[in-house]
Amino acid sequence: MTDLKNTRLLDDVQSPDDLKDKSREDLKQIADEVRQEVIDAVSVTGGHLGAGLGVVELTVALHAVFKTPEDRLIWDVGHQCYPHKILTGRRDRIRTLRQGGGLSGFTKRAESEYDPFGAAHASTSISAAHGFATARDLQGKNNHVVSVIGDGSMTAGMAYEAMNNVGGDQKRQVVILNDNDMSIAPPVGAMSHYFSRLVSSRQYRGLRRLAKSVVKPIGLENPARKAEEYLRGFAMGGTMFEELGFYYVGPIDGHDLDVLLPVLENIKQMQRPVLLHVVTQKGHGYAPAENSADKYHGVSKFNVVTGEQQKTKASAPKFQDVFGETLVKLAETDDKICAITAAMPSGTGVNIFQKAFPKRAFDVGIAEQHAVTMAAGMAADGMKPYAAIYSTFLQRGYDQVVHDVAIQSLPVRFAIDRAGLVGADGPTHAGSFDIGYLGALPGMICMAASDEAELARMVATANEIDDRPSAFRYPRGEGYGVDIPAELTPLEIGKGKIVREGTSIAILSYGARLQESLKAAEMLAAQGLSCTVADARFAKPIDADLTERLAKDHEVLITIEEGARGGFGAFVLQHLAEVGALDTGLKVRTLHLPDVFQDQDKPDLMYEEARLTARHIAARAIEALGRGNVDAIERIARA
Repeated sequence: MTDLKNTRLLDDVQSPDDLKDKSREDLKQIADEVRQEVIDAVSVTGGHLGAGLGVVELTVALHAVFKTPEDRLIWDVGHQCYPHKILTGRRDRIRTLRQGGGLSGFTKRAESEYDPFGAAHASTSISAAHGFATARDLQGKNNHVVSVIGDGSMTAGMAYEAMNNVGGDQKRQVVILNDNDMSIAPPVGAMSHYFSRLVSSRQYRGLRRLAKSVVKPIGLENPARKAEEYLRGFAMGGTMFEELGFYYVGPIDGHDLDVLLPVLENIKQMQRPVLLHVVTQKGHGYAPAENSADKYHGVSKFNVVTGEQQKTKASAPKFQDVFGETLVKLAETDDKICAITAAMPSGTGVNIFQKAFPKRAFDVGIAEQHAVTMAAGMAADGMKPYAAIYSTFLQRGYDQVVHDVAIQSLPVRFAIDRAGLVGADGPTHAGSFDIGYLGALPGMICMAASDEAELARMVATANEIDDRPSAFRYPRGEGYGVDIPAELTPLEIGKGKIVREGTSIAILSYGARLQESLKAAEMLAAQGLSCTVADARFAKPIDADLTERLAKDHEVLITIEEGARGGFGAFVLQHLAEVGALDTGLKVRTLHLPDVFQDQDKPDLMYEEARLTARHIAARAIEALGRGNVDAIERIARA
């Protein structure tokens, strides 16, 4: 590997224009230096490493050949964009990746003119690029539009919807398929297998051996090897893409600039949709990543020399692991239980279930719509499917939740991970909206876990619901260290619980802000203000008796949730209005996420910004009550 301090050529690159007059050998050296810069930066910040290392040469080639930002370069998902950021004037800030006030871990329009389209969810790039190509033609422009999409993203139907449209319109557009045979989890489905077969089939290898035997005696073995890269597509593959209306080129080595540069130059001249198939290795050029099962897809800070990650020792189990372990426990005595995830087996805890019950666990790839409707079909035939999907990704399957699950009252159980703010991944991955969008559906049962024991009971509760869909949400990261009961008694549907009794102020918490609510109650008690704290457990059906009692017996009612406005607080207000509980002078304050998309930061700082910490809860209660000392609350918080 190149010395980390030796970046003499990269030091001269302030923008992609500085690549235009470089020799091919210089570009190779710049690629090496970019790779080392990425490794060094991510070792300090943590983040997505493997994907970026896999596209270093491709990134250099694209910026050397195309005239960005006039030529539009769109990265699918965007977690592979660190080399792109280094080459587009952001190298001086690359060590602020995923930090508060720093660079986003994905492409972001507000950050640079070289990011024409923001991303973080998969399979959007071809559609966005087609929009740019259409706008270009309508405005009489002549720039190029290029999208880079991984083989994992090609498992999503949206990519094919876009390709079908592009092929029909025949607008000038380049799609680069980055085939690294691995997205986040090991590849699944026919598409990934197809790409693998394409370059390893007997027919192809037979043709290759025959060609070598012909050209070697006459000294053409090396030129023929290069020609072989171009001929692969014609001899063996690309039929599907050709049928969709694309001119297929490839597969070629995505790490070989001697191949990439001339092929991209040729593609620039084509006046139709082109698909270039490049084969890359995730984690390429960094041995610890190459040798890791996940190719260092997402890493914490690490030692550059050894690759050892600096992971803190967990003080409590992660919520996702509690879900997976609880599901295993239930499945040991219930053979109807199944688990479905969309390319996130480890992130959701489904990998734990998968290890115990491999025939009842299904990773469908990046295909949330399919995952939801598949679960609906399984439920319709008597199984008990748990669809474990991040809150932010469930948005992608919302029509299926409505049409295929809710309208038919099918008992699909939605395990909604990453509820609330998620720190370094920022607004694209925050679980902000599921309370509102699921709570709006007739018949849906919505739960939120305040701790890991509550989550385990909610998993068991969902298992008993067989006449309608249900959902339970839980946050990212570790629990609070509470004991999980050996016997998991299902919750009574629509019933919360009082955690602390008081008289003047009531705090009704939905989800994981319960601990902060209890701290707020202590702050208020220090001023002689008596506070009741309740765990709502359910947003739908709401606990009518509990809610009305809190409204009747207290001067102030505070609701709190880790979700957007229009969620739990709105449900409480609507119920109280319907029963006339707001007619008697009750003071209500609803605390929720702010009506903005919050940028990445440390989670505790994000909740500070959202004003959902104990001191903010206590201050709002004092403000509503009209007595008490907010300054005293601030002093306690700083102590």
